[in-house]
Amino acid sequence: MRAVQVKEYVRGPQDLKVTDLTDLTPSPNTYLIAVHAAATNFFDLLQIRGKYQNQPPLPWIAGAEFAGVVLSAPSSSKTPRFQKGDRVFGSSQGGYATQVCAREEALMPVPSGWGFLEAAGLMVTAPTGYAALVLEARIRKGEWVLIHAAAGGVGLAAVQIAKAFGATVIATAGSKRKFEVAKEFGADHTIDYNTEGWAEQVKKLTPKGKGVDVVFDPVGMVNTSLKCTAWGGRIVIVGFAAGNIEKVAMNRVLLKNISLVGLHWGLYTKEAPELVEKVWEGLFLLIKQEKFKGTVYTDREFRGLETVSQALGMLERRETWGKAVVAVPQSAESKL
Repeated sequence: MRAVQVKEYVRGPQDLKVTDLTDLTPSPNTYLIAVHAAATNFFDLLQIRGKYQNQPPLPWIAGAEFAGVVLSAPSSSKTPRFQKGDRVFGSSQGGYATQVCAREEALMPVPSGWGFLEAAGLMVTAPTGYAALVLEARIRKGEWVLIHAAAGGVGLAAVQIAKAFGATVIATAGSKRKFEVAKEFGADHTIDYNTEGWAEQVKKLTPKGKGVDVVFDPVGMVNTSLKCTAWGGRIVIVGFAAGNIEKVAMNRVLLKNISLVGLHWGLYTKEAPELVEKVWEGLFLLIKQEKFKGTVYTDREFRGLETVSQALGMLERRETWGKAVVAVPQSAESKL
């Protein structure tokens, strides 16, 4: 097999190398997957530098999100959910490789009509957007929703979910191309969050200037968003892509009766496993109804593990939109 192996922490993605390794031997409770596509994530950039909260012991294989074909099912299971040859997507350490091992709960079936590239970017962003807006924000038809970094992977997922539930979406982004992408995925209005006074622009778009009902924030823009959130509004904090942990003006929260709620999708499996199935049921229904589509960055192609460093570099420089996904060619014997 071939893989992007980290033997020592690196300065950045430009230092990553592809290595030839022995084929994986799955444990009795894991599937062996032939990887056909691998998606990039911001946490990959932290992990390769040794700055992420989950750091495997060196050496390890980078990447965590993928899609591919089952090569073997767990030997310990008499009734595995997936069989050899099934198309799956999932999340497990070691996604930047031609093979990966994964537990059953970390895998999902590739939706009918979807390719590997589209499915590879589903496992993290789609349920994050759905859980944030549907479970935590309790989004309702007719509401106004402000989605920050709307052209990013989780942002485009949120845009589609909000529209599917009948909301009017105001999308923030930082470039003309990203405004275009947000509109292509359903956003009704776009705002440049680099512009001074953007919160006032948001308020003017809403009925009677009351502000938005829901804010979806993966960036760290709560303080400014409070200025354009309606009385009784809800702000869902999904991440801190800007790199700063905010100190929030709690007097504004009190005076406007605003609810602040955090969303860490990764802990749902441990703390609320019964809701994980509910979230995926909702997402697969939206996919079936053609209200949710893949968010793969298509302005250029990444093909081969050698391009992982390029994809991560562009992601870090904010030069991509949606999910930057790498196609992973397989040898003939692994294609099935």
